[in-house]
Amino acid sequence: MATWKDSSHWSVSLLLPLFVGFCSPVCVEVPSGTEAVRGQNMTLLCISCMQREEVYAITNVEWYYEPTNGIGNRSLIYEFVAGKHTKPKSRFERRLQWIGSKDLQDVSLILHNVTITDSGKFVCQVNRTLHYEAHQHSVQTSLEISLIVSEVASEDFTSVLSEIMMYILLAFLTLWLLVEIVYCYRKISKADEVTQESVTDYLAIPSENKENCSVPVEE
Repeated sequence: MATWKDSSHWSVSLLLPLFVGFCSPVCVEVPSGTEAVRGQNMTLLCISCMQREEVYAITNVEWYYEPTNGIGNRSLIYEFVAGKHTKPKSRFERRLQWIGSKDLQDVSLILHNVTITDSGKFVCQVNRTLHYEAHQHSVQTSLEISLIVSEVASEDFTSVLSEIMMYILLAFLTLWLLVEIVYCYRKISKADEVTQESVTDYLAIPSENKENCSVPVEE
C-alpha cells in the first residue's frame, strides 16, 4: 500500500515517457496513494488510458466525495465537461487543483491542506465518447480512492525494513574489518618474530663462521 510519502512523486510519474515504435508516449495506469497527513497536500491520482489513442474522443470527468462515517451522501466536488472546469460549492472548492494532462488520460487532482475530516471515499469517474467513422462508442471508467488522514506520518514497512537491513550490513562490514585488522596484525607480528629470531641466531654465530653463513630469508 502506498503511503502519503508517495504522493509527491506519483504526480511526477503520471505518464511514463516510454518510447515505442515512433516515439509515442505510453499511458501507464498507476494506483493512487491512500494515506495522507493533516496539513499536507495529497495527490488524488486518476489515470484512464485510452485503448485507441488515434481515435478522436470527447472526455468528461467528474470527481465525487463520500464520507466514511455514513453521514451525508455522495456529492460532486469537481467537474470537467466540454472543456470547462467547474468546482461546485463544497468544503473542497478552494483546496482542489487540476493537474491532469492535455490528452485527458491523466485527470488527477491535488487536495491542498488536508484535514482529518477529509477522510473518506473519493471517486473519479471518466466518461469518454469515441468517434469512429461509422459510429460512436461511449466508455465509462470509475476509480475509487479510500483516503485515510492521520495526524502524523505512519512508518512505511518497506522503509523500516530497508533501514534495518542497512544497520545489519554496517554491523557485518564493521565485524569483517575488525577480523581483517586482527589477522593482518598477527601476520605482521609473526613475521617480525621470525626476523628477530633469525637476527639473534646470526649474531650468536662466531665471527669466523659468519663469512660462510647468511641470514635466512623468509619467503
